[in-house]
Amino acid sequence: MSETATAPLTGKTLLAKVKELSTLPRRERAKQCGYYTTTKNGQVRVNLTDFYDALLSARGIPLSPETPKDGRGREPTYRVSVHQNGQIVIGATYTKAMGLKSGDEFEIKLGYKHIHLIQVDGDSKEVDEDSVEDDEEEEEEEEEE
Repeated sequence: MSETATAPLTGKTLLAKVKELSTLPRRERAKQCGYYTTTKNGQVRVNLTDFYDALLSARGIPLSPETPKDGRGREPTYRVSVHQNGQIVIGATYTKAMGLKSGDEFEIKLGYKHIHLIQVDGDSKEVDEDSVEDDEEEEEEEEEE
């Protein structure tokens, strides 16, 4: 195993130290700022990747996204494709974003080259037909153009 000899500098202290050591080579600067490990054999390994990440972060350019990731799945693309069995899977990312729960029901309205999913109200099982009619009118206008 390897051990870090000192706590690496971060933030303004890192920027100040890098400026102070500007005449040294980059590996030596990273080492002086604490971005190195010592192996069991006593060999010193400089960690330039963490050093550069810390420099960018200190300058206000974070590399990692704002929201923490759990390491699973992919970024939503807002595109789906039809599977070989004819099904279209929307995916949990989208249903979570809309706050949908298991058992929520939708009415399917087929249009010209699109599908509308209209959430059915749990109590009255009614659908807002006005919004569907407006969409169909817009669709007819697009077809005429």
